[in-house]
Amino acid sequence: MKKKLATLVACACVACLAAFAFAGCSSANSNSSSSSPASKDAARTLVVGFDAAYPPYGFMGDDGSYTGFDLDLAKEVCDRNGWEFKAEAIDWDAKDAMLGSGSINCIWNGFTMEGREGKYAFSEPYMLNQQVIVVRSDSGIADFAGLAGKAVMTQVDSAALDVLEGDQAKLAATFAGGAPQTIADYNNAFLQLESGAVDAVACDLSIAQYQISAKPDVFTQLGTELSSEHYAVGFAMGDTETADTVSATLKAMYEDGTVESICKKYAEYGLSFDNWILK
Repeated sequence: MKKKLATLVACACVACLAAFAFAGCSSANSNSSSSSPASKDAARTLVVGFDAAYPPYGFMGDDGSYTGFDLDLAKEVCDRNGWEFKAEAIDWDAKDAMLGSGSINCIWNGFTMEGREGKYAFSEPYMLNQQVIVVRSDSGIADFAGLAGKAVMTQVDSAALDVLEGDQAKLAATFAGGAPQTIADYNNAFLQLESGAVDAVACDLSIAQYQISAKPDVFTQLGTELSSEHYAVGFAMGDTETADTVSATLKAMYEDGTVESICKKYAEYGLSFDNWILK
């Protein structure tokens, strides 16, 4: 009897394990399908890839949780479409690999669209942005000519680096070492600038505004910008359905005043509603 009972229990265990394995395979298949272009199932969870050291668009708040202008926009878009929202902090230079693997299904974090149009399915642009140069207020550097022979830093795989390697390559050639230095995130870049380890930081206007508003006596922005551009939400190529839904929802949020309200929440970080363009 005991032997028979043991046999029955063993069979039951095998059946349970098989069912579990099947469920796991189904889950894996479901996850992989979420990276494919915009099926309705894929849109139910918006996994937002963002740089957690990119205030005011995405950063760690004082309470230890992720916050930021773009994350607030994304949460509201998800609420209005009945989607689940998930914020996924990423290494910025790993964003393409993560989007391709389905670990995230959008990049929403002060993401410049110019020069990247053939690599992503973008929402309509929603914010005006510029690439600018920030120096220490006591540096004596007043213009681009003053950067000759100076150590200039920017974030790896950033829009500022793209500009300095592209349209502003001649300017970058005048920097110390003949090129900008790169670093993983802008918070550390500005720590280096404040300490004097580097002489300037090339970055997005929003980052410059945030850092200057926090330390107006320490940092200043040069009067001429490197370039002018726009932020948009990036999805995997082909995922135009989700991109279009996000664009339409952001327009509705502008019309009912929600966007302006979120902008005001981050005004102390230097963010301006005047830079919103999606209407």
